[in-house]
Amino acid sequence: MGPKRVFLSALLSGITLGALYFLVASGFTLIFGLMRNVNLAHGSLYLLGGYLGFEIADRTGAWLLAFPVVVVLVALLGVVLQHLVFRRMEGEELRQTLVTIGLSIVIADILLWIWGGKSYQILTPDFLAGPIDLPLVTAIRSDGTAVYLRYPRVRIWILIAAIVVGVAMWRVMTRTRIGMLIRAGVDDRDMLAASGLPIQAMFVLVFAFGAGLAGIAGIIGGTFQSLAPGEDTRFLLASLVVVIVGGMGSSPGAALGALIIGLAEQLGVVYAPTYSVVFTLLIMAAVLAFRPQGLLGRKG
Repeated sequence: MGPKRVFLSALLSGITLGALYFLVASGFTLIFGLMRNVNLAHGSLYLLGGYLGFEIADRTGAWLLAFPVVVVLVALLGVVLQHLVFRRMEGEELRQTLVTIGLSIVIADILLWIWGGKSYQILTPDFLAGPIDLPLVTAIRSDGTAVYLRYPRVRIWILIAAIVVGVAMWRVMTRTRIGMLIRAGVDDRDMLAASGLPIQAMFVLVFAFGAGLAGIAGIIGGTFQSLAPGEDTRFLLASLVVVIVGGMGSSPGAALGALIIGLAEQLGVVYAPTYSVVFTLLIMAAVLAFRPQGLLGRKG
């Protein structure tokens, strides 16, 4: 494999990995960045969504059916968490942190008990299986014909899905009444509550939506990677880094942070595998040192 082909493959892999990180972090940035709820069980919601998606797709053979079912189930769990945990601990970040760490451990043990320590992968549906030729020339043959980069079709569609989710979230939060109410409720909850609006119901819906996004990301992650114990911690840490780099409460920031972290990981694995993790930590440290609110975050 030539150096140009290696670079283009690593570049695309970084972009598509960033797309997956964004799908996980987009729900996390709603819950943590906008609502100031420290939900360290978010990675467990990702892994639970992946396992449920595997079971549904495996038993029914319908990959697409897994999405609405998983969204509803994981969102309901999010409603339970918001009602039983976060509603009783509003503004108490330390208690939220400790409680959700405990919840993540409990959920991880339950998942290990049900699905064991094996690695699972959700089978790619036929219409997404196989590679696709991208209009990226990697070499020229001796007869003058071009050699194009072949890349897994499913990863391209994951990238498209992440773009659609990102644009939709940005439009909802900045161009709709419900988005403005959510942002106003975060900035001044007492004032908005005095206007007679159901703040708690609105925040429960936001929490459920963020949890549902984590479930969707679990299905997608299980399709082109794998599902195994420990993936919940990996994606929770990735979400934290993405939110720190991009900026809390900013969907465009989460997208930018996910892209940067995804590229750093994949290019690091290819060109400096010994230091690939260090690159991510250096990026986070640099952002915290020079722009602690994140690249696209707001001050204060």
